[in-house]
Formats: sequence, structure tokens, C-alpha cells
Amino acid sequence: MGIVKISDELHEEIRKASATMVRSINAQAEFWIKIGMLAEKNPNMTYIEILREQLKQASAE
Repeated sequence: MGIVKISDELHEEIRKASATMVRSINAQAEFWIKIGMLAEKNPNMTYIEILREQLKQASAE
């Protein structure tokens, strides 16, 4: 595990989202990073398509 420096504003957005989504702040940040990475790798996929693909992969494991 490493440390990533982010702005106070982004940290506050992550904190708000983590409370809404019932995730820890670290889990919320990790989720956003993963989804963002997948979106960049798959520019033709929508957010919902990315989530569906991740759910399929999790079910297969």
C-alpha cells in the first residue's frame, strides 16, 4: 500500500461519497481510481457497462 497525495477539495468529495456509498474513504478512493482506469482503457464503454463487466468477473471468480 502506498500514499497518494490529493487536494483537500478532492478528499472532501471522497469523504462525502464514501458516507453515501457506505464505504471507507480509502475504499471509495480505490473504487474511483479503478473505475477511472477502466474507463480510460475502455473509452467506448459506459459507466454501467464497466460495472456490469466487473460484476461478471467477480461472479466468475
